Amino acid sequence: KIYFSPNGGSQEAVVTEINGAHKSIDIAMFAFTSREIAHALVAAKQRHVRIKITLDNAQIKDPYSKCRYLVTKGLNVRFHMGQGLMHDKFAVIDNQVVLTGSYNWTETAEKKNSENLLIIKDKELARTYAKQFKGIWAQSGQGQIKILQPEDLD
Repeated sequence: KIYFSPNGGSQEAVVTEINGAHKSIDIAMFAFTSREIAHALVAAKQRHVRIKITLDNAQIKDPYSKCRYLVTKGLNVRFHMGQGLMHDKFAVIDNQVVLTGSYNWTETAEKKNSENLLIIKDKELARTYAKQFKGIWAQSGQGQIKILQPEDLD
């Protein structure tokens, strides 16, 4: 399925996919300010879905970022601290579904920007994206990712 913004149903499609998750959600997202998507992720965690989120380090200081909310709700959020931007925009759900495209999970992407979101239900492609996510996530053990802790939010 393909969605376009502004106001083309991208945010609703992301929420629907998150709501359908049973086991895992791995997210690599450059920017994340969407309240609705953040709430869906918290609900998924409450259903015992394993969630890992890597954001670009600019999200640490962005006053609109949902990273603080997600951390206080107990989600596992990390930040890319290496050279360049962590400019990816994808999620892998239950190792079967890939959400990708130019669409950041932001209010601006939903309501103002020209963006695209592609949802692909393909296990082989999901494995490829999961491998890429694993590499991004693994950098955290090498000092490339800052892990935000609740005490960092004061």
